[in-house]
Amino acid sequence: MSQLRLLPSRLGAQASRLLAAHGVQRFSWYSRSSGPPVTFPSSKVGGGSSYMEEMYFAWLENPQSVHKSWDSFFRKASEEASYGPAQPRPLSVVPESRPAVLSRTKTSKLVEDHLAVQSLIRAYQIRGHHVAQLDPLGILDADLDSFVPSDLITTIDKLAFYDLREADLDKEFQLPTTTFIGGSENTLSLREIIRRLENTYCQHIGLEFMFINDVEQCQWIRQKFETPGVMQFSSEEKRTLLARLVRSMRFEDFLARKWSSEKRFGLEGCEVMIPALKTIIDKSSEMGIENVILGMPHRGRLNVLANVIRKDLEQIFCQFDPKLEAADEGSGDVKYHLGMYHERINRVTNRNITLSLVANPSHLEAVDPVVQGKTKAEQFYRGDAQGKKVMSILVHGDAAFAGQGVVYETFHLSDLPSYTTNGTVHVVVNNQVCYRRRGHNEMDEPMFTQPLMYKQIHRQVPVLKKYADKLIAEGTVTLQEFEEEIAKYDRICEEAFGRSKDKKILHIKHWLDSPWPGFFTVDGEPKSMTCPATGIPEDMLTHIGEVASSVPLEDFKIHTGLSRILRGRADMTRKRTVDWALAEYMAFGSLLKEGIHVRLSGQDVERGTFSHRHHVLHDQEVDRRTCVPMNHLWPHQAPYTVCNSSLSEYGVLGFELGYAMASPNALVLWEAQFGDFHNTAQCIIDQFISTGQAKWVRHNGVVLLLPHGMEGMGPEHSSARPERFLQMSNDDSDAYPAFTQDFEVRQLYDCNWIVVNCSTPASYFHVLRRQILLPFRKPLIIFTPKSLLRHPEAKSSFDQMVSGTSFQRVIPEDGAAAQAPGQVRRLIFCTGKVYYDLVKERSSQGLDEQVAITRLEQISPFPFDLIRREAEKYPGAELVWCQEEHKNMGYYDYISPRFMTILGRARPIWYVGRDPAAAPATGNRNTHLVSLKKFLDTAFNLQAFEGKTF
Repeated sequence: MSQLRLLPSRLGAQASRLLAAHGVQRFSWYSRSSGPPVTFPSSKVGGGSSYMEEMYFAWLENPQSVHKSWDSFFRKASEEASYGPAQPRPLSVVPESRPAVLSRTKTSKLVEDHLAVQSLIRAYQIRGHHVAQLDPLGILDADLDSFVPSDLITTIDKLAFYDLREADLDKEFQLPTTTFIGGSENTLSLREIIRRLENTYCQHIGLEFMFINDVEQCQWIRQKFETPGVMQFSSEEKRTLLARLVRSMRFEDFLARKWSSEKRFGLEGCEVMIPALKTIIDKSSEMGIENVILGMPHRGRLNVLANVIRKDLEQIFCQFDPKLEAADEGSGDVKYHLGMYHERINRVTNRNITLSLVANPSHLEAVDPVVQGKTKAEQFYRGDAQGKKVMSILVHGDAAFAGQGVVYETFHLSDLPSYTTNGTVHVVVNNQVCYRRRGHNEMDEPMFTQPLMYKQIHRQVPVLKKYADKLIAEGTVTLQEFEEEIAKYDRICEEAFGRSKDKKILHIKHWLDSPWPGFFTVDGEPKSMTCPATGIPEDMLTHIGEVASSVPLEDFKIHTGLSRILRGRADMTRKRTVDWALAEYMAFGSLLKEGIHVRLSGQDVERGTFSHRHHVLHDQEVDRRTCVPMNHLWPHQAPYTVCNSSLSEYGVLGFELGYAMASPNALVLWEAQFGDFHNTAQCIIDQFISTGQAKWVRHNGVVLLLPHGMEGMGPEHSSARPERFLQMSNDDSDAYPAFTQDFEVRQLYDCNWIVVNCSTPASYFHVLRRQILLPFRKPLIIFTPKSLLRHPEAKSSFDQMVSGTSFQRVIPEDGAAAQAPGQVRRLIFCTGKVYYDLVKERSSQGLDEQVAITRLEQISPFPFDLIRREAEKYPGAELVWCQEEHKNMGYYDYISPRFMTILGRARPIWYVGRDPAAAPATGNRNTHLVSLKKFLDTAFNLQAFEGKTF
């Protein structure tokens, strides 16, 4: 096979740039080996000779006519060809004699050999990892690809691939600028070149990086790995590594001795991860990092908590005590899911560093975007726009890293301006390389399924013994010093174990990964159990309305359609009314004035899925010139961030959850493009949002905006699946509460999240402000409207939003029926958009005095007190629950038992709505309208339930 079959790759970086600079054509190159001609680039001069020969003859005529790298190369080649010092002569005076031809032939051979060596170096850089010794078990064929690339010199005979011979091994070759194997030397023998390449790329580190398009990055990696001696540790570094390995391994050994039958998901087989993480943190601290946020699966978590985060060992050991009582802080979680927050001095740099390990469930990789969001928030609050003070480390298992889609979703955020954390250190624990000494957990018997592999594993000498023997043999440490290091750590563990027996109660708050200093009392309780009124002064409403309907920047040309929208906002402000978008604007704007950072994220949120928001204005004449009027409201306001996300729900919702985790003084909202799209983020909802406080004492005020409504748009884009959120709500349907003075706030404090379906812009305004004014934080689920965004009746007056007003959990009937409640024959309860359909139908049937309609704005926690008041107000009325969703969906299964509790099961609550179905909505417009008319007819048929029992 000709060594010239891949000539372009063999030219090296300098020659490649030279080719590109000359604008190339094609010509046929006849290799020195047998075989047909091969087509390669040539200069525009054309001809049948090689490009190198053209460069050579041009150099002979005038050395200044070629690139200086070619000049240097040909001068050295001429010298090595033993023709004396290079003395270029004009081409015309070189006689076409045999000596001249011979000179060109030898020089051409020398050029080709140098290029072959460049190609060889590049081959190791690209494919050396294929022959790296990565399998400590010696069963390479069983688990890994055994492919050996043909262009690596694994045996002497393979030199022929490059048309080189054994005699060339001791020849000196010029090193290209794309390698650092020479260190301070510019030339090396071929033998030494191959040896150094093998040491760099074919030992126990596999390096795959040449796919990176950035030349600077490739050069940085090459320099860090190829430079001679770069992998050599000082004696002090070796001793530190040994001490860290001792702690890593002896911690696992201690747990195994004390609790041999307990699951702990130990790190056996990958103990070196502990010194690796500590070294990363040391180096980061040295470079100015003040805060490191980690996310990892359960394997090795206890070891990381003990030896990286430096959690007190007795706090870890007491978790194994079966008699440990749980505190009254929720469910708690298994020890290998818990997180931690710790500020300490980094011993290597003597600088303060904050370390937090984010709690997460068994759902592998789900924590990745959460860590990124928390990191982004910490960077934001510190003004760390370039990630120089706050960084994240993510630890992965190899199979999960490759197989879980949220990994890609997280990577996909890395270059978006409002999501980037400017880089993350990813540590992938390859369970085929960093083998497990045990199975999936300590109770698992891996010999059932992997007998040969585990026979090999059981024969392996532990890494600590291997490394200690090496250091003792070379005199870096003595056997006595090594044994003393082990004894010292064993003593630390035993003493902590003794103290752990004094622990009687498990306090999950000791494992909190995101403390909020000053927000709660010292005991972690709210500072009050009241919520102030959420209304704001009218002049503030007016000011926000005026800014929302203007363009704060001069010479800024907006779209004509947007001009009409802004005029509409100005008109509403003058008339003291708001629609949904303007109410949101006023809620956000008022919080910004109070110093509350607001962040709204999701797909197309800047404009709004339904083109109702328009929080980012775009200049129609200057590309990429934008304006965010919300950031021009007040002189010293908090910043408003509105950012279109990538096409992701799982990753982005996790990111926003992590962002909200960092501080209680921010309103962080994620909007699904359509409400049902949250189902691709269900893992975050189930594992972090619904249960986060119960498992990890982690308060979080993240807000989910989920567009919802049956409007004949098909099974998707209709239902935000309220039944799922309500089914996971923790309030008791059968417990009749005591209606104390602080019942409303106390009920919110006791719930796991708040679920609302606002029917008016004012309700939306108030519930957003209440989210921040509450003395604690709970996730807020809001089913937002679609058609109501522009519904002429779905507007609110300033009177419903001014100072002294608050969020109404229930909006009672206030029309004719409320004036004579004793005459009312039916009381309909509903929530959301269907209210407007009911009001219209009631009016058309002339039943305004006989039918009352009451709206639930807050569905969970259930407003027992207000519902009881409404039911008692209309003692002679039938009670009906009406919803537009199908009977097996929506709210009915949630509200029905709670109504029964209020009514003492003495009166029924009848269902009106669509029949049970598999799909959430029809895709046929006519079918939608027919089913709507059918249940509206039932809602106002006052004889519909006569003779029926419940």
